[in-house]
Order: sequence, then C-alpha cells, then structure tokens
Amino acid sequence: MTKAKVVFASITGNNEDVADIVSEALENKGVEVDTEEISQCDASDFEDVDICIVTPYTYDEGALPDEGMDFFEDLQELDLTDKVFGVAGSGDTFYGEYYCVAVDQFEEAFKQTGATKGAASVKINLAPDTAEDLASLEKFVDALIASAAKKKQ
Repeated sequence: MTKAKVVFASITGNNEDVADIVSEALENKGVEVDTEEISQCDASDFEDVDICIVTPYTYDEGALPDEGMDFFEDLQELDLTDKVFGVAGSGDTFYGEYYCVAVDQFEEAFKQTGATKGAASVKINLAPDTAEDLASLEKFVDALIASAAKKKQ
C-alpha cells in the first residue's frame, strides 16, 4: 500500500484545512496517510513513506513558519531520492511578491533531497473554500499518486 505523510504549519487554520483536504483525498484513493503539525514531527519521518507533502504558511514578508525552521533545515539534509513530494499552501495575495513564497522554498528544499516532484505546487489565496481550490487540490493528489505508482514500477 502506498503511504503518505502530510505535514502542515498553520496560524489561521487555512493550511491545516489544505492538509485535511489533501489527506482525505489521498485516503479516498486508498493511500495510507499520516497528517501532523510541523512542530510535532521530524523531517526524517519522510524516509518511511512514498509521498511527502508539506503545506506551509508564509509569514510577514516571505518568512517561513518559525515553528518549522528546524524541520526545514533538517529536510534539506535528507536523502529522499526514492520519494515523491508535493507542496501546497495557503497565503494572502495582499502580500504581493511574498505571496506563498514558503511553498517555493519548501519545493527547493525537497529538490535538494533528490526527491521527485510529483505534482505542480498549489498556492491558494486564503481559505481553500472555492470549487477551483478543491479541484486544484484534487488534481495535485492525483498527480502525486500517479508519480508514486510510476516510481514503484
């Protein structure tokens, strides 16, 4: 059975909602999922799964979540060459050039691990509550599952 780990960082609850939507979609497609808040887990937990997902928020002018800094740094030290990753996060377009930059930074961190990008990153403005948001997250999940299945062949 394919296994996934979804790690989220959230202040307002929006990214926890993104994580919950992604986790539920994965479970509905037969994937075993573990979902955890970023300060409650270790980056090395990704070594035990097939699909690695982070849903971070961007703080202030492009800052990563404070509670996720150790996780972020530890992630870059891992060898995840046989894993598939995806990053999806919520932000606020009000911040212009800083909108969802944590999504981009986590994507770059995953690339340093040798993991395969399994889906285009998803950036959602505020709460994931529109039909478009839900469709984007569903497509994200489908792409991750397809990439993981391809890796296992």
